Amino acid sequence: MSTARDALRGIAWQAMRERGFEPDYPPAAVAQVNRTSESTAEPSAPGRRDLRDRLWCSIDNDESRDLDQLTVAEPRGDATGILVAVADVDALVPRDSPVDRHASANTTSVYTAGAVFAMLPERLSTDLTSLGPDVERPAIVIDMTVARDGEVTAGDVYLGLVRNRAKLAYPSVGAWLESHAPAPDALSAVPGLSDNLLLQAAAAEALKQSRHRRGALTLDTAEARPVFAGDEIRDIESQHRSRASELIEDFMIAANTTVAQFLERHGFYSVRRIVRMPERWPRIVALAAETGTQLPASPDHHALEKWLLAVRAWLGAWRTPMTIAASDRSASRATPTTLGAARSATGLIPRPADVA
Repeated sequence: MSTARDALRGIAWQAMRERGFEPDYPPAAVAQVNRTSESTAEPSAPGRRDLRDRLWCSIDNDESRDLDQLTVAEPRGDATGILVAVADVDALVPRDSPVDRHASANTTSVYTAGAVFAMLPERLSTDLTSLGPDVERPAIVIDMTVARDGEVTAGDVYLGLVRNRAKLAYPSVGAWLESHAPAPDALSAVPGLSDNLLLQAAAAEALKQSRHRRGALTLDTAEARPVFAGDEIRDIESQHRSRASELIEDFMIAANTTVAQFLERHGFYSVRRIVRMPERWPRIVALAAETGTQLPASPDHHALEKWLLAVRAWLGAWRTPMTIAASDRSASRATPTTLGAARSATGLIPRPADVA
């Protein structure tokens, strides 16, 4: 008998096929994973740094087992060092192997209500390469020095060996950072980790403020998630961003910039999305006028940000302008640059050893 979950998975599977994704793993990829174990990992790469003594932690959804990034902070004079570790899948997945070709075809994991179509088979994504608690894993480390004003004054990318000290979750860490709840047990159990996470939060806030000074917008979106009882849907709940999710967002934006600069220094090619004049700016101006605010006739990100912050205080009017502003991708263009046609463990960035 078909269930609601089966129906949702079927719809998602068909949508994947229609959009050119591969929802199923090829038999050769399955066979490769069955032959893979930690003992088949590549020998320790030259120059891989031993960073297992750092207070690494992961922050993700409560149910996540495919932990692909860790973060840690360290004082650097008046600045703060922020290290982001990304799972080094290349250590177990050779270039141009069946698993690598499937990952190259999809390029990402696709999350749907009925199922998750992971870029990597589950044994790899949730076990052998996952940066789970209390296991040593190879990683690609993005190392940034964040000044007090939020500017990244130095950045590097290198191979490392890491160990996750605590598996944390967005809801409980967010509530703690916002002073709505005590620290979660997993955080309190590791001496020094609470202070380190507060240092991370301060650096993340500085990064955010720096981006907004350069024209970033304050956008808030809610994610609707189905609540299942067994295989039947019982409710739809809305998930909003918290300081914990914003912390990871701020670090990943900065890490992406650091990786782009790293690629540029090494002469790789890449494709960047840039935003030109939004074609829906007149509609945004009209919406602002309905709230008593006059925006300039030409796009002005500072004026738009000021209005968005004002609207945010009016919860009833928050969603509509946010949706329109956030969904205007009509002016986005993929533009080739002299940054890298890059590849990595995830197919996105090169391993530092390949470009050093």
